[in-house]
Amino acid sequence: MKTLHQSFELSNGVLLPKIGFGTWQVKNGEEAYQSVLLALKHGYRHIDTAQGYQNEESVGRAIRDSGIPREEIFVTTKLESHIKDYVGALKAFDQSLVALGFDYLDLFIIHAPWPWSEMGKDCREGNVLAYKAMELRYKEGKVKAIGVSNFSPDDIENIITHCEVIPHVNQIGYFIGLDQQKTIDYCRKHNIIVEAYSPLGIGYLLSNPNIQEVAKKYNVSPAQICIRYCIQKDTAPLPKSTHEQRILENTQVDFEIAPEDMAFLDTIKGDPRRWS
Repeated sequence: MKTLHQSFELSNGVLLPKIGFGTWQVKNGEEAYQSVLLALKHGYRHIDTAQGYQNEESVGRAIRDSGIPREEIFVTTKLESHIKDYVGALKAFDQSLVALGFDYLDLFIIHAPWPWSEMGKDCREGNVLAYKAMELRYKEGKVKAIGVSNFSPDDIENIITHCEVIPHVNQIGYFIGLDQQKTIDYCRKHNIIVEAYSPLGIGYLLSNPNIQEVAKKYNVSPAQICIRYCIQKDTAPLPKSTHEQRILENTQVDFEIAPEDMAFLDTIKGDPRRWS
């Protein structure tokens, strides 16, 4: 079976396709609409968006217009990072359903443990309130799974301690060079699936000479190496592109990186997103 058609099983039995199509920084309107249509055309069945991306309307319209049955497509959206209260989270969830044009979601997650404008702020109480609202929608059957994003082990522990449903997913920035092993180990201990956003290091990794060297060995692209690396680390990568050839290329990862080459890729260190 192609990797694109494989899934992780969440702790509640819901199947999460191993490769998702990311839509961060994809503009609402024709760009988001066409990108999602192309992704679905080329076999993606896992589409990731967020309230903060401001493209839910176009993403939902593309899914509805694709002709593919809704139940065959796994759709994720995220609670805006600044919403840290119960009523606000309920309202935001319902607004996402309207924007997308759906009557249920597959996955709804808290986008970050703090507002993006106040990174590091202590929002433990607010995260619990927001998550309890998500638990209500989960129990009502309006969403199949709930989770978090950018949460550290301490952030997740706060949720587990004060809420009923252990998050099904933690979506984190993860790619070659970015060590998130502490968080990944914690998530595995609690049967939380890790999704890897920015698996290409927002494009910076594609020019890394060491990654290019490994790509030549396997006769694939640096992007395919980056995506395959995440898969072999048992994470679900969410590559993004607005170009059809790259959208297709990013699905063609049915090869195996040898252990010695995985070890070589592990020697790459650093977060290129911070480079000047």
